[in-house]
Amino acid sequence: MSELGGGNCFPRLLLGVNVGLALVEGIVAFVALFQLLRIHLRNQELGWTRQKVFHVLIGSSNLGYFVYLVLALFAACNGWRCWSDSCGFIFMAFPKILFFAAFLLLLSFWVDLCHQPDDDDDYEGSFIEEALLEKTSHANLANIDSHRKCFPVRLSRIGYRQKLVILVTLLLFIIMMAFAVIIWIGLGENPIDSEVASRVYLDLSAIAMVLLGAALACYGILLYLKMRKVRAEQPSSEMWKVAGLTIVSVLCFVSSSCVELLTDIPLLYHWHQWPLNDIYASLLLVLYYFVGSSLPSAVVLWVMRELPPAEASNVQEESRTLTFVADSSVATHNPQRWTTTTSMQNQASRASPI
Repeated sequence: MSELGGGNCFPRLLLGVNVGLALVEGIVAFVALFQLLRIHLRNQELGWTRQKVFHVLIGSSNLGYFVYLVLALFAACNGWRCWSDSCGFIFMAFPKILFFAAFLLLLSFWVDLCHQPDDDDDYEGSFIEEALLEKTSHANLANIDSHRKCFPVRLSRIGYRQKLVILVTLLLFIIMMAFAVIIWIGLGENPIDSEVASRVYLDLSAIAMVLLGAALACYGILLYLKMRKVRAEQPSSEMWKVAGLTIVSVLCFVSSSCVELLTDIPLLYHWHQWPLNDIYASLLLVLYYFVGSSLPSAVVLWVMRELPPAEASNVQEESRTLTFVADSSVATHNPQRWTTTTSMQNQASRASPI
């Protein structure tokens, strides 16, 4: 880094923007992982709740972007040849998949809520079923907790749509590695163009993000309208969280996808191959990384900032890890039960809309 602004290093403005974006991504990752630790220490008997999974995905995604931006600076200044090829591509694509998986998981829960009256029989992890589990005897609870210590993730309690999210995420990782291999092969004497392969991957990634944003918009509106039917203080606050998260997600996803489709900013790991306007490139970098990743991640963390209740009420929290997942969905079908659920919620932490 001693060759600041010289040689193969980034221009001074781009270097400053990259350092700033790396710091922001690092801060968001630290907050997510620190909050994950607080949640785990507050109630260790719950195992992998939905709230913990969201924090892991958000924290890992932003940590991946932080590592990528830092390595991009060192690679540019030290002339790492591998970085301009498949290595930089892998570090660029990996955190984007984790970010996509986090919001795809959010979408799966919103779909469950919107279609719960039709899917209760098929959904193994039914939120109403989880609410009824609160009445389980203490002997059975002790037995469940002993099993969770050995097997913290139970596939039988994972919903059908959440299993699809896992499969889609694994498929995306396989596709990403396949493109990385194609890019590496294209470096040799063959008709494969590595830059075209990278461009195709970015276009597919942008289209997937636009579709995810559109789906979040549709189901966010449906969930908002469904929550309006419950006339109580808690749903009123929660539906604004759903509305805010929907708006932020759509705007951020569309803006970052436009950068992917119309520019080569995501391929900045071999920036030296193109002439760049420093101010123009810096603005696009902020739009792509800060608006497209850091901002929606921060909104999710803000929505999920409430800690779960203490271990004494660990079973009740299992049905409230997501906002409006257990209590609010039951209240939607039976508004008269809302007074009972509200009294239970007063003793627990506030739910989050995801």
